[in-house]
Order: sequence, then C-alpha cells, then structure tokens
Amino acid sequence: MSNYKTVFFTLGILQIILGIFMLIPLIAQFFYDEIDSSFFGASIVTTIFGTLFFLSNLDHDKKLNLQQAFLLTALSWLSIAIFGSLPFVFSSIEFSFTNAFFESMSGITTTGSTIISNLENMPRGILLWRAILQWLGGIGIIVMAITLMPIMNVGGMQLFKISNNDSSEKILPKSKEIALRLIYIYSGLTIMCAISYKILGMNIFDSITHSMTTIATGGFSNYNQSIGFFNSSSIEISAMIFIILGSLPFIAYIKFLSGNKKIFILDSQIKTFLKITFFSIILLALYLSINNSTEFELRSIFFNVISILTGTGYVNAQFDNWGGFPLILFLGLMFIGGCAGSTTCGVKIFRIQILYSFILNQIKKIIYPKGIFVLKYDQNPVDNKFIASIISFIYMYLVIFFVISALLSLTGLDFITSISGAATSISNVGPGLGAIIGPNGNFSSLPNVSKWILSLGMILGRLELFAILVLFLPSFWKN
Repeated sequence: MSNYKTVFFTLGILQIILGIFMLIPLIAQFFYDEIDSSFFGASIVTTIFGTLFFLSNLDHDKKLNLQQAFLLTALSWLSIAIFGSLPFVFSSIEFSFTNAFFESMSGITTTGSTIISNLENMPRGILLWRAILQWLGGIGIIVMAITLMPIMNVGGMQLFKISNNDSSEKILPKSKEIALRLIYIYSGLTIMCAISYKILGMNIFDSITHSMTTIATGGFSNYNQSIGFFNSSSIEISAMIFIILGSLPFIAYIKFLSGNKKIFILDSQIKTFLKITFFSIILLALYLSINNSTEFELRSIFFNVISILTGTGYVNAQFDNWGGFPLILFLGLMFIGGCAGSTTCGVKIFRIQILYSFILNQIKKIIYPKGIFVLKYDQNPVDNKFIASIISFIYMYLVIFFVISALLSLTGLDFITSISGAATSISNVGPGLGAIIGPNGNFSSLPNVSKWILSLGMILGRLELFAILVLFLPSFWKN
C-alpha cells in the first residue's frame, strides 16, 4: 500500500479537519444547555483515526496519479460520511447506524433527504451538525469539480480544465491557490446569506444554519415545514437569490474577481440555466392558471421550481396537491440540476447544452449529408471524446436511475416512491414525490435496505458516477 501513502495522508488531514468541526456544535450545546458527550466523543474518535493516517504516511511523495485520484475521491466522501455519522450515533436521540449513516450521507452529498420526523424537537447541536455537513459537502464538491474532476476526465468535466497539465501527472500546481479563492468566495456568500436571513426575521441560530444549507444547495432545515415554516415572502426571495448564487459556476466568480466583469452576462451555461428556470416557472404558472387551481401562489411556483431544479430541496408549499403535470415537471427538473462547478448536482446544464447541439448537428447531417458541422461550446470546438464522455455519462445516469428504482421497488416501495426516491438520491435533491417521501413526509419509514440503496445513489450522483464505477473495473487497476 506504499503507492497510496498520499491518499491516506490526505484522508488523515480530512478526518482531522472533520474532527475539529465536530467541536463547533459544542458551542450550541453550551448556549442552549444541551450538553452531552456526543460531539466531544465523536471528535476524539475521528481525530485519533485521522492522526494515525496522517502520521503513518508522512513520507508520501506528494503526487497523485490517475488511479490514486479516483481512489482518494471515493474514499474521502465515504470516510466523511462514516465518521460524520458518529455524532448521531452517540447522541441521546438513539439513531441506529443505518439512520445515522443515511443522515450523514445525505448531508455531505448535499442531498437534503432526512429520516428525522420531529425536527423542531431536535437538539440544537444535531441541527447545527446537519448544516455543517452540508456546508462542508458544498465547498468540497466545488473544489473537486474545478481542480480534480477535470484531470480525471469525469463525464465531460474536462471542458472546465484550468490547466494544460496531462491527466496522468500530479494535481494541478495551482490547486491550492484556486481552492483558497473558492473557500473565500463560498464563505463570503454564506456570511452574506446569514446576515440577510437575520435582517429579514430569522433568529441567529436559524440564520446561520439555513445560510449554510442554502449556499450549499443542500436543503436541510430546522423545521418539518422547511422554509415554509417562516411564512415570509422576503425570506423566500432571499433564499432564492442565494440558491441561484450557489448554483452558478464558481469559476465565474474567480473570473469576475480577476477582472472579467461581464462573465455572468456572457457565460452560456448561466444564460441557459436562467432560461430553463424562467421557462419552467412560466409553464407551471400557465398550467395551474388554466386548471383554475387555488392551491398555489406565484411565489410558491418561483420558489419550488428554483429549489427543485438546483437540487436544494427547500419547500414552501405542498406541491403534491398541484396535480400530475407539476410532479412530472419537477421529476424532470431533478435530473437537470444547476451549472458545472457549483454546489448543485444532476446532469448539469453544460451536458444538456452539448447534447442538444449534438442532436441538432445529427439532424443537419441527415438533411445535408455532405455538410460539415462543427459542434461548439462557448464558441470553442468540442472534441469527439468530450461528446462521447457526455453521452456515456447521460446513458449511465439513466441506467443507474432505473436500476435504483427497480431495487427500491423490490424492497416493497410503491411506484412513485421508488421512481422519485431514485431520482432524488442520484440527483441529490432532497424530498421526493408522493405521500411517503414527498414534501409532507420523510425517509424514516423506509426499510433499512432502501436507505442503504439510496445512500449508494447519493454518493454515485454526487461524484459524477464514473468516479465510483471505475474503481470496480479490474482493468483500471492494471494500468
């Protein structure tokens, strides 16, 4: 295992950082007089394991090849989910390990699905820890998407490569600098969101926790009614603004701060994202108006479309009552997701754009067999290998969706629960559809085996599928 010292060294650092973050909920415990040993004990265990990994691999070579990069990616998220579940296991609430792992995986992958049915009665430390997990997951996936995944050529993410280094070489030299900039931007947006929530009426605790889950587009809330608990249009408008900000490519923020002041206007991915958002809002509003539905408000349409499309999962209305078409629309929006290099998941806007352009080119070739049509993205030609990786990603995405749906149905779940559960896990959205896991319910009543299947779907969706699947190919390890 000497070839993987850098992997385990990095895992040790991540576990130590996670252990330090576990001490933060202690502040909430002291403040709200809810002191117990759950977070302190979990922090000790996590830090000890992290320190052992760190010290035993000090002589690593500080380089990662392609195989090690894939292994590190998978083990990082899996280990954080496992150790992140310890505060739930050690708490007085008596979480089973299955429920604790599910909640932790849902948090770190910014999915937002929960097994907790009485959020209002949960200790503040637990609520804060859920928010911290989503916040860490949000910044984690941004850093990975921009610095590591392009090197790994995962599902077309190489289009956003920020260096000309070969994928087989060490991690990008600028990775540390870029990661620091991303952390500054991410933290700044979180602070601004928290201030906004506080000004608009949330208490300090709610403003802090909800700002973390908003920027991370995670969707964990401190209340069963989610954001709808506050019944405030101003809070919902603020949430929508910061959800959109978290859904934009963070590369654009770096470029903006570097002097490109028109990046948010000119970026085709951002423009397409906004077009899909407003088209969905208009379509849903027209449908509900034509059908004389009285169970909606315009603000509810705006809020839930943005929340579902970005994979945030906040709700402010029981959209299960809106009819069949809205449910189909929301199911479709779950798959799309936000922009690449953001906190969102799903297929991503840039893949939709390239697939659309590819289909148009194929139609043109049928009409004009002798014509030469070059597929472009942002005025730059797209290589055939990029197109192939994107098509294969979307194909695998749909295959895994149907496999997870089938597996969930085998555990005894009904059709709508199985379908929407698979969609919400692989797209990292949060609530599903239907009476059980919809906006009115949660995942607590599902069989344990269903929760493990959904947890697998969460990490597969969060890590762009291939980052996990490639590890199971014997040929990959022979190279």
